[in-house]
Amino acid sequence: MKKIFKIKRIATIFLITVIALSSCSKDLNITPQDDQDLLGEDFFANENSYKELLAGVYGNLSLTGVDGAGSSNIDGLDAGTSQFGRVLLYLQTLSADQMIWSYENDPGTREIQRNIWNADDPIIYGMFGRTHVTIAFANNFLRETTDEKLAARNVSDATKTEIVKFRAEARLLRAMSYYYMMDLFGQANFSTENDAINDQPLAYNRQQLFDFVESELIAIEANLADPMSVEHGRASKGVAWMILAKMYLNAEVYIGQPKYTECLDYSKKIIAGGYTLANNYLHNFMADNDTNSAVNEIIFPLISDGTYTQNYGPTTVMINGSVGSIETNGTALGVGAGGWGGALRLRKEFVTLFDASIFNNDTRNTIISGTRNIEITDISDQDQGFILEKYSNATSNGSFGVDQTFVDTDFPLFRLADVYLMYAEAHLRGGSGANPADLTSYINALRTRANNPQNNLTIPDITLGFIIDERSRELHWEAHRRQDLIRFGKFTGGSYNWAWKGNGTNGIALSANLKLYPIPAASLASNPNLTQNAGY
Repeated sequence: MKKIFKIKRIATIFLITVIALSSCSKDLNITPQDDQDLLGEDFFANENSYKELLAGVYGNLSLTGVDGAGSSNIDGLDAGTSQFGRVLLYLQTLSADQMIWSYENDPGTREIQRNIWNADDPIIYGMFGRTHVTIAFANNFLRETTDEKLAARNVSDATKTEIVKFRAEARLLRAMSYYYMMDLFGQANFSTENDAINDQPLAYNRQQLFDFVESELIAIEANLADPMSVEHGRASKGVAWMILAKMYLNAEVYIGQPKYTECLDYSKKIIAGGYTLANNYLHNFMADNDTNSAVNEIIFPLISDGTYTQNYGPTTVMINGSVGSIETNGTALGVGAGGWGGALRLRKEFVTLFDASIFNNDTRNTIISGTRNIEITDISDQDQGFILEKYSNATSNGSFGVDQTFVDTDFPLFRLADVYLMYAEAHLRGGSGANPADLTSYINALRTRANNPQNNLTIPDITLGFIIDERSRELHWEAHRRQDLIRFGKFTGGSYNWAWKGNGTNGIALSANLKLYPIPAASLASNPNLTQNAGY
């Protein structure tokens, strides 16, 4: 099923740079590496072209260019530092207390994992640029599917009906992009399909972005497909509800207003939407997570495929990077035996969350210690620190992905387990409308699935301190941790330190301004409406 939408998408990938000419370079000051003409009316003669054009918007979440995994269709952005899922993982996870990257000569990684970044960091620029390209592609799709243009092209009524859903999906992907800009940067270039292409984009602040994303997602809900009813990799109502739930959970950070009741309302919508937990926790992170029991849990994936969408995205990075320098365990993970030679290891603070007396047989505990030392005193020494085998290019039936470098494992951007934990947290933070029996049932369901002996927790057991730790145990390496630590007041300051936080071996306090990333210097230069975040 993964291949259905993907094959159609591939037909569009070669159009992405064409679209970029009309939308990126003028709307958002990104220069495409392509000199082709704009899309002509001949393209739209085939009514299937509208779905292919939508596929290009989705494609920007997985691919970086038209000439293979190492290519980039955006001038000034390297494929390795601008693949959407990878840079999201770096900014949300590598910057926090779970992960260490061994090869600090890779551009931007040293600064991110030591929390010493600046406005010239290529990973930060990659995230800013790639996310705005999705916005530009969505705007282009919406410009090409107005009632006026469809009428002029004599588009059939059946296709017009489909395009109503397509437009809702494009608006959702644009809203999701602005959500991440709000979370990571606190501002963004702002442009919609209603703005002239040659206009200098406005700059929206966090409050404006919050209001826009909220209103957009509510407005399009009726036109999105119901949960569990779409082709794999496409967005449904469940994705819109998920973004809203996460926005409301973090609203005190974003706009200084508690919206925990609203978070509960949308969490309940998702839970009632037909999603269920995968039978096996690790199914969510395997090469067939588009067909195994994970299809019932994953609300929205970032597509990865060793044949159709080869990319240096988060799952390719994490699976190859999880191969230990000592263990050479790549074959079992479905990649080369040596993988990337110990590229990724674990910070000790994450390891200690899995106390052996409770979590030794917990299926979420895929930590390998062996003869290793838990301490990482030299980041370049791949033999230091424990490693993790959470993600795999193996399938649930014992086979492997088609390629030993570019994996078939989709990245679970949003999944039901997160919703269960958000439901509990929103209640604990004062939201109204939670059923205590449901709350304990959800938390214990995660524990039971993980084969954890402590799976009969009661309300007094489930505290905010429990939630922040359980979120790490359940959702580690899924691009949530920085956001979680900020919400719990643990990312900046010195109340909680971790190895190499602030460039100290055992961690040092971070200044409060690091809750936001800087606006890239190149982006500031191209749009004077943007202003640099405080402290940079």
